[in-house]
Amino acid sequence: MELISPDRFPQRDPQALASFLLHCRERARQRKHPQLASISLRAKHLDPLAVLQSIYEPTELHFYLERSQSEEAIAGAEAILEATFSGAQRFANVRAFADHVLENTIAVGDLDAPFSGPHFFAGFTFCDEAEGDDAYFAPATVFVPRWQVARRQGEYVATANLIIEPESDIATLSRKVLAAHAKFGRFDYDDLQSTGAPPPSVVEREDVGGDGWFAAAVDHALQNIDIDVYHKIVLARAVELKADQPFRPLETLARLRDRFPSCYSFSFANGDGQSFIGATPERLLRVESGRLFTEALAGSAPRGENAREDARHGAALLSSDKDLREHQLVVDSIISRLGEVDLVVKPPAAPRLLKLPNVQHLWSPISTELTQDQDILAVAARLHPTPAVGGQPRKAARDDIARIENFDRGLYAGAIGWFDYHGDGEMAVAIRSALIDGQRARLYAGAGIVAGSQPDRETAETDLKLRPLLDSLQ
Repeated sequence: MELISPDRFPQRDPQALASFLLHCRERARQRKHPQLASISLRAKHLDPLAVLQSIYEPTELHFYLERSQSEEAIAGAEAILEATFSGAQRFANVRAFADHVLENTIAVGDLDAPFSGPHFFAGFTFCDEAEGDDAYFAPATVFVPRWQVARRQGEYVATANLIIEPESDIATLSRKVLAAHAKFGRFDYDDLQSTGAPPPSVVEREDVGGDGWFAAAVDHALQNIDIDVYHKIVLARAVELKADQPFRPLETLARLRDRFPSCYSFSFANGDGQSFIGATPERLLRVESGRLFTEALAGSAPRGENAREDARHGAALLSSDKDLREHQLVVDSIISRLGEVDLVVKPPAAPRLLKLPNVQHLWSPISTELTQDQDILAVAARLHPTPAVGGQPRKAARDDIARIENFDRGLYAGAIGWFDYHGDGEMAVAIRSALIDGQRARLYAGAGIVAGSQPDRETAETDLKLRPLLDSLQ
């Protein structure tokens, strides 16, 4: 990848922009290969979700990830480069795709700004093979957007990406880039004024598999645990909704973002009219300046109606044999899988409580230094899916999930995130989520099953996890 100093091509100068694009075209001719030109400029206040709402097109791929508590958000849309993969090597294939793109990339602008330069947005389904011919998302999807906007702790950046062919019309491309940066430099949010139309109202609701299916599935899993088929399995529950008008996924996300600032709110759209949205408390991993951050999140309890009741639920969770065993399985598995790629991890101390508005969890942060031989995708391939969404041992649990669950998970419990040319990136585990398709929505929530689990309690836990999405969709 070629990085060009802004001193060579002064920013927001039409003549300098044309010179930069001519340079890109000349390299395309020399290499006999199209070049990705990436231009990043600092901007004034931008809300990536609001920008996405304003420009949203159902026929375009888009990506959005935000954690309000961390003051970080990024969104991008309109794929100019895209690839899909399946199979056990899907993470490695995404890496190879990105490496090839970066070999033919030239970047200029405010490259010292956070989230500057080209970013790759990716979604990985729970399974590494397609679950059916009608699957809405490939096992791995990666794309480079035409535009991306981001913020980090008071800094904002807008990036335009474009493909330069050996015979590209530079004058036309220059006008388009200048117009785009002018728009993002002073973004007009007036387009987001409410239409005044009432929100969608749910007119039909049913559990996939019928009433009582989930409790029966838990009972089946407990029988397998008794005979040591596996120690833990995470079963998903799916609920189908139909509304009187199309759902509004990005408006739903705005409500989830406000209610769950410590969660990752996310959206991944396939360009065919379907989008996968949610607000997940779980990070798969983050890589920043060579350091890896991940976490174990397993074991749940409700929140209380008052401080005393809430503290009682939290204390019970911290001393629950069943929940502590479930949590430790996840911790041990993560440390073991990181060890498989020669990453040394100090075991975390006793778990802490992660309190969300509707539920509280046992939580253990885990971090280590990446070696030069590893990158975010190689580690993600080892970690995904963690026992927090699959089970332990991994293969036995995944095999039984395929047998027990009577629906495709798709992106549910998959990994959604971004990575850049520095090697930094972040991926969230796509739980507490929903597939939106016009007037229909499928909501997902799961529960970890170990010895001592009770079907009625696990069903109640999924009710707690489904409620925020149900409330926010209408």
